[in-house]
Parts: sequence; structure tokens; C-alpha cells
Amino acid sequence: MEANVNRKHKDSVFSALFSTPEILRELYSAIEGIDIPADAIVDINTLSDALYMKQINDLSFTINDRVVVLVEHQSSINENVPVRLLMYIGRVYERIIKKEKRYQKNLEKIPTPQFIVLYNGKEKCPDRQALRLSTAFKDISGLKLSEGEDLPLELVVQVYNINQGHNPGILEKSKHLSEYSFLMNRINEHNEKIPIDESVTIAVKYCVENVILKEFLEKHGSEVINMLFEELTIEEIADIRYKEGRGEEKISIARNLLSKDSTPEFVHDITGLSLEDIAEIVV
Repeated sequence: MEANVNRKHKDSVFSALFSTPEILRELYSAIEGIDIPADAIVDINTLSDALYMKQINDLSFTINDRVVVLVEHQSSINENVPVRLLMYIGRVYERIIKKEKRYQKNLEKIPTPQFIVLYNGKEKCPDRQALRLSTAFKDISGLKLSEGEDLPLELVVQVYNINQGHNPGILEKSKHLSEYSFLMNRINEHNEKIPIDESVTIAVKYCVENVILKEFLEKHGSEVINMLFEELTIEEIADIRYKEGRGEEKISIARNLLSKDSTPEFVHDITGLSLEDIAEIVV
């Protein structure tokens, strides 16, 4: 069963590709290193915003009503994803747990949550890392919990690098994820030299000719190209804005350094440098 890209809610190529129970079983089995049986019930409950005709999260689904999996695809490193997933999981539970069950006296067992990020951006990233919600908590020195007491709230996201050459065991076991990774890698390679629209078109044509996501790409053709172009354009703009913001931050640090009382040695090191020169060496 193929995914229907032209659906009521606008989504990404990633979520459109991984939108059937069969492919989600394959994806989850590859990531977890287990074999989910073909008769396991996969119920897709990805969040969407009917008002704005768009998806809110990339993928969420339950397996046999025992585990609820939230998967996000990222092409840039975002350390705020645990906070976003915290908000998503609340809405997913609200959807799958009947209202009357939430207020009954007896304990209602709920699917165990699992949070996964699949990364295929250009920045260096280890094969696997964990992001924790608690890292974002503000310092509460003097107000903190008793020493050794568990945090009242934690959420751990497992981040997997799916770029070519990383996590080969996962990519070998999931044909769709491997071929998606190849497509995105091909686009990024071309985009170093040519505009995004050209790099997307060339990469999609190459994949079709070499039987890589061929059925999916042929069936949805120009719509997939348009979606990829829009996604990558938005990411490029966001990256430029981030870098511009980082540049302003460095200038601010440099200005603060020049305004501080410094030791003679430090003054000698930066004497004659402009704000921009100092900003370049600020890490």
C-alpha cells in the first residue's frame, strides 16, 4: 500500500513516505534491532492542525497499544526537541486515552512512550546521542529538591544519525530509510554547487533511474519535488537566520570583552583588533 501524498493535511516527504503500518514496522524494527511481526497492530496517530492544514509532529504511532512512538526527522541539530515532544506526547495521550478512563479510580495502563529523532543534516553528529528534557530546566539553587531525589519530570530522546556512512545496521535493515537517506544525501551534495530546485530535480531523477524509492517518486513525481524544494528552502532560510543571529551574538561578546577591565596581557592580545576581528575568534 503506497502513501498518498496529496492528502487533507500538508506534510513532509519524510512523513508521507513513512505513513503506512508496513513501513513503520520496518522502521521501528530497524531502529530497535528487533523484528516486529507482520500481524502487530500499528495505529498511526500523527497530530495535525485542521485549521492550518498542516501536520504538527512528523510521526506518532502505537504498536499493539503497548508502546507509543514519536519520531521526528531533523536536518539541523535542535536541542529543544525534548520540550516539543513533551507537548506532543500530552496531546497524543489525550487522543488515545478515553476521557472517562482518566478519572476512574482504578489505574489505567497506558502505552509506554518512546521518543526518536532521525537526523540527516550537514553538521557533524555522532551516530547516536541522547537529549534530555532536564537539560533545559533552569537553575533552582536554594530551592532544589532534596539531594538524591528523582526529578519530578524527565523525557529522553534518542537521536540517530541517518546520513550515509552512519548507523549502517539501521539503514541496512530499513530499505525505505536507507533510500530516503541516499536521496537527501544526493540533494545535499548537489546543493553545494547548484541551486536547491536544480539539486532536488537532479537527485530525484537519479533515484528513479537507479530504482531508489522509484515507486514512491514516480507515483508522486512533481509533488514530491515541490515538497522537498519547500522544505529545504525553509531550512536554508532558518540556517541563514541562525548564523546571522550567532554573528550578532559574537559581536556582543566582543563588545563586552573590550568594555571590561582586563589584565595587561589580555589587553595586549586584543589591542588593534576590531569588534568583527574579535568576534571571529569568539567560540
